[in-house]
Amino acid sequence: MANFSKSHVPQFSVEVYQNAYLPEGGREVNAIVTVTSTGGGTTGGAPLSDAAAVPAHAPGQPSGAAVVIMVDCSGSMDYPPTKMRNARDATAAAIDTLRDGTSFAVVAGTHVAKEVYPGQGRLAVADAQTRAQAKGALRALGAGGGTAIGTWLRLADRLLGATDAEIRHGILLTDGRNEHESPEDLRAALESCAGRFTCDARGVGTDWEVKEVTAIASALLGTADIVADPAGLAADFTQMMENAMGKEVADVALRLWTPVGVEIRFVKQVAPTVVDLTGRRTEAGPRAGDYPTGSWGDESRDYHVCVRVPQAGIGQEMLASRVSLVLPDPAGGTPHTLSQGLVRAVWTEDVAASTAINPQVAHYTGQAELAQVIQQGLDARRSGDLDGATAKLGRAVQLASASGNEETAKLLSKVVDVVDAATGTVRLKAKVAEADSMTLETRSTKTVRVKK
Repeated sequence: MANFSKSHVPQFSVEVYQNAYLPEGGREVNAIVTVTSTGGGTTGGAPLSDAAAVPAHAPGQPSGAAVVIMVDCSGSMDYPPTKMRNARDATAAAIDTLRDGTSFAVVAGTHVAKEVYPGQGRLAVADAQTRAQAKGALRALGAGGGTAIGTWLRLADRLLGATDAEIRHGILLTDGRNEHESPEDLRAALESCAGRFTCDARGVGTDWEVKEVTAIASALLGTADIVADPAGLAADFTQMMENAMGKEVADVALRLWTPVGVEIRFVKQVAPTVVDLTGRRTEAGPRAGDYPTGSWGDESRDYHVCVRVPQAGIGQEMLASRVSLVLPDPAGGTPHTLSQGLVRAVWTEDVAASTAINPQVAHYTGQAELAQVIQQGLDARRSGDLDGATAKLGRAVQLASASGNEETAKLLSKVVDVVDAATGTVRLKAKVAEADSMTLETRSTKTVRVKK
């Protein structure tokens, strides 16, 4: 990836949406923080007037991109045989999508991880010749062996760690459960890799474990999805690689500074998916902490910040939090602030002002609950608690309908018969295709943006 030119300098902006007014004794402050990056990736858009640009020589500026594709080659990939063929074709399509100059490697994953191309602990640099060589190497991929995903991730980490590329990304495909290593081994691998590279994870077919695949994507700040029909892999891999090639800035952090006496209750990404970042804070000086957001191209994301402020009297006002977007300095120097916004608290005796709920906050509170009740409903259904499943999935239908989340509503309708969406009255379907249940679970955290 070439250095930024002036016409392709990413611009970041931060907007804060909240109701700042609290009643007497009120202590909880909620805000939705919208972060937008433009002009650095695919659009080359004009700078935003209230946005800060990444300077041409900022710490964290990409010196290039590096991608490792991890392909499941366990024995189950031969059932049916088209699955392995589709995986090879999808990997070839992803390789074709690599931009010239991108470093890349292909890894075959079984109960061990093996380098397929280029080998010897190296990364190749994408051009016509290396793409052709890599696609030739894919012909040797065959199915056999078990599944130990942690070993795949650790090999990807070693390969990506050997490059100075700022954008380091993995694409992982699996068709089965992680049966040949312990859950603790996979967790340890994810903890080791977190913050070192991002990773998109895909499950093909219906014999894999949704919670394993979504945990990988969540830990490594990537996306998770199901490709129920292996024939859809090539299109999905192409889209994933196009998105990876659109990333321009890595290791961006959301920094929260809070005054003395203010407690942070939670920090969550709420769009385009729900990801709880609360436990991923790293300290960044007095009363400040950084929450990882990963790599950015031309895109916008929303974050829900909730803090608890000290009690104060009517008429008093305070800064509840300062939210900044920062690029850390790898050398440990002062990080570069890309943009920032303020979260305020104002105590008032005006009941109408203090009880009004900000529409953005209300919308995303509902979207977070939607993701939660879908998971709870599907878990209840699996365990045989049909009444609990009906209640939770009914609430999910109600929330999806109220928020205009049509995609999730459509997925829910394959699991329940909707009697009345507005009241959440549903009946569980007697028979549900495994692919439909898994698709709903995998995509349950996908949200819709609030209509502003």
